[in-house]
Amino acid sequence: MGTFIGHVYPGLFLLAYGLYRAVVVSKAVIFSNSFPDPSLPPKNKGRWARLWKMSHGGLLKMLAGSGLMAYEISCVERGLTLMNRDLPPRFTYAKQWQHLTMFILLTLNGCIDIMSKNLLPQRCVPLEKGILVLTFYVLLLLLASHVQDSAGVELQVHSLLILVVLLLMLVFTAELWAPDMFQLAVIETFLFQMMGSWLVQAGFILYKPVSGYPWEDDDISDIMFVTTFFCWHVMINALCLLGIYGVSSFWHRCYHHSWKLMGSREAPCYIYSKRPLYQLLQEVEQSEKDDQALLSKNSP
Repeated sequence: MGTFIGHVYPGLFLLAYGLYRAVVVSKAVIFSNSFPDPSLPPKNKGRWARLWKMSHGGLLKMLAGSGLMAYEISCVERGLTLMNRDLPPRFTYAKQWQHLTMFILLTLNGCIDIMSKNLLPQRCVPLEKGILVLTFYVLLLLLASHVQDSAGVELQVHSLLILVVLLLMLVFTAELWAPDMFQLAVIETFLFQMMGSWLVQAGFILYKPVSGYPWEDDDISDIMFVTTFFCWHVMINALCLLGIYGVSSFWHRCYHHSWKLMGSREAPCYIYSKRPLYQLLQEVEQSEKDDQALLSKNSP
């Protein structure tokens, strides 16, 4: 992960996940009083219906974690060893082992998601939340020790990343006791976007500066502008979240109106709902998958 690609690829994954969650949470807020009736049969009944119902988020976490683990191992020329052969032996590749631990946790998180949503008789949300909280507690510890030999611009970049991870950890911890708060879901989505976009920015700051010249650790202006860029990311991601909510709200009005005009038997029946937040989010995700399957089926 100590390369340009090692920062940008995880950042793009987290940013894409945050944007996807922004769409899901926006629809959950809009549809909170009019969710599709879960007692109705699903729309896609084909041979791929079982595969389509698989937790896409969990599958992506597994694939991303496995790919990043393979990349991290391949970046070490002589092989990733734990200790050298000196006397007394010393630990080697400390940062690479920390990166590998992060990616193992991401893969484990994806496995738990798939097991809870697709393999267990009933979805176990406390298990999903618990492993997520554990993941970010460990991630925070790893990042805190990761910056021990950093200074200047690199230290400032990673300190701001640690701030985002700390806030995410607090949000996930609060969700263990208040899983039905939309406010926490919105903050979680925003912080995922922040974590992803800032990792991408960190790759350009530390390894491929846009100007072509490296940032100076002893220049206070460079260090101050790192924080300024972070504040710009806060504003841009907040506007992006508001934009997604606005587009989703506009889409809902048009889509709902078109169903009324069609009067089709295939139109979804909406009911008033006050179910827990995780159930609403799950139903929105399933509704999105069904809509995509229906579009792909009708497309030439």
